[in-house]
Amino acid sequence: MPLSEKTLSFFSVLKESLSGREVDLTSISIKRAIVLLAIPMMLEMAMESVFALVDLYFVGHLENSRVAIQTVGLTESVLTVIYSLAIGLSMAATAVVARRIGEKDPAAAAKAGMQTIIIALVINIVISIAGFLHARDILLLMGASTETADHGTDFVRIMMSGSIIIVLLFLINGIFRGAGNAAIAMRSLWIANIANIILCPIFIRGLGPIPAFGLTGAAIATTIGRSLGVGYQIYCLFNGRNILKIHLKYFIPEWEQIKAIAKIAAPGILQFVIASCSWIFLAELVATTGGDTGSAGYQTSLRLMMFFLLPVWGLSNAAATLVGQNLGAGHVDRAEQSVYQTIKYAVVFLAVVSVLFLTCGQLFASFFTEDQGVKEVASLSLKILSFGFIIYGMGMVLTSAFNGAGDTSTPTKINLFTFWVFQIPFAYLLAKYFEMGPKGVFISIPTAEIGLAIAAYILFKRGKWKKTQV
Repeated sequence: MPLSEKTLSFFSVLKESLSGREVDLTSISIKRAIVLLAIPMMLEMAMESVFALVDLYFVGHLENSRVAIQTVGLTESVLTVIYSLAIGLSMAATAVVARRIGEKDPAAAAKAGMQTIIIALVINIVISIAGFLHARDILLLMGASTETADHGTDFVRIMMSGSIIIVLLFLINGIFRGAGNAAIAMRSLWIANIANIILCPIFIRGLGPIPAFGLTGAAIATTIGRSLGVGYQIYCLFNGRNILKIHLKYFIPEWEQIKAIAKIAAPGILQFVIASCSWIFLAELVATTGGDTGSAGYQTSLRLMMFFLLPVWGLSNAAATLVGQNLGAGHVDRAEQSVYQTIKYAVVFLAVVSVLFLTCGQLFASFFTEDQGVKEVASLSLKILSFGFIIYGMGMVLTSAFNGAGDTSTPTKINLFTFWVFQIPFAYLLAKYFEMGPKGVFISIPTAEIGLAIAAYILFKRGKWKKTQV
């Protein structure tokens, strides 16, 4: 039976989205534009989450798996601050590059992207040094036991020292996404992940002349993998085959341009620092009320949750690019329609994920650990978190729409109230005052996200974001 016309059309768009062929996203149909951007962006974000899952899988089968899982989880929680820097800068890059591309000025887009890289390099040198020197203290501050801190110090040192690679990986991908070339961003994560999957068992268990590094080997493999991904990004920036043509003179600091980018990036970074610090507090609260077992179970559930949420983040990144480019082209209504259409796709995807977590939570957790106590905590966490999944998706897309327009201050204010004014006190109250322990923390997460989505929708409808100048 011949393939239907719709099926052939889908495969044609799928092939086009993965090829990286550049098209004018402001003139084609909205659904086609979303699919062209969203497929590689969803695959890119799925690949980003694979890093933590691969590390978690291999260290979860070490002899002292509970300590290893806790170390990886707590380190990832601390690295969310680095991710905040990376994401905030990449949001600024995406917003400015997308706006310039929409205005049909690719030279200005390329220059803005390179100026953002200068900012990233300067800031991250300080963070890398501080992370290396205070690795053990970081674990103890996060509520880890002395045994975990002693065991995981080298892991944290390597991950924190390589944080510049994390920032560049996010940032340069943000530049490509803003230009509408999401396929390059996707491929860089493929390269990084394939390398990590190959290298993780080699460095953890040893092979031939390479000794077994155990937990530390996971950090070595991840850092090398991400470095290879950044190497591919740099090649694509300078090969002259894409809409962004990079010249070395673009790396000469231009203070007016840097100030303009910083004006967008600063609230964007703060936006994610607020959310990250909330996650760090919740991780510490679980560790102190649930012990090593509670902490390991919670970290396992978070890694699984992020694996399924990051593809929706890819969808929301597609909305950000379309908002930026359409505002640059003067198509305000089209920018708004792109957001609503993206929300529909996100809701359908996360409805399926919610059912999976409600029915198969313990099965998913058992893939990463054989500890029954850890599996039970992870399963409980996944069931509670899954009740808010559809709302998470709506909030993520709406937040990205503000950021794509260059209005990074609105989501920052929403995050400040939702996470610091409400979620942290609420989690503390449930976990300690009502003695619910980790379960109280789990309940606070979907509750806060529902508030975030409602606030974002109300402010999005007001339309102030449409007038943001970038």
